[in-house]
Amino acid sequence: MGEWAHSLTGCFDDCGTCVITMIAPCVTYGRNGEASGVFESCFWAGVCFYVPLVNLICWIKIRAAIREKHGIEGGCFGDFMTIICCGICALVQENQQAKVSPGGEMPRA
Repeated sequence: MGEWAHSLTGCFDDCGTCVITMIAPCVTYGRNGEASGVFESCFWAGVCFYVPLVNLICWIKIRAAIREKHGIEGGCFGDFMTIICCGICALVQENQQAKVSPGGEMPRA
């Protein structure tokens, strides 16, 4: 099984994403939702971020989809606890992982 490309506390590995997430977490949430395939639109995922309980359920699905895509071991409870305890760090970690292709190499733009 694979591992996360960046640790949960590796927020500053990508300072741009870290700053955007601190100021407007809905933007990173939306990008993650679209990249994971849970949402078709970054916009609607970002809107979902502001709907209580729905955002938590969708966030768990987003994190699980990113984990599955990259072969990272984990489960629903671990995702839930990560989101509840370190939400901003989780968003940044998911975004950093989504930027890495499933084969482990950076995608070509």
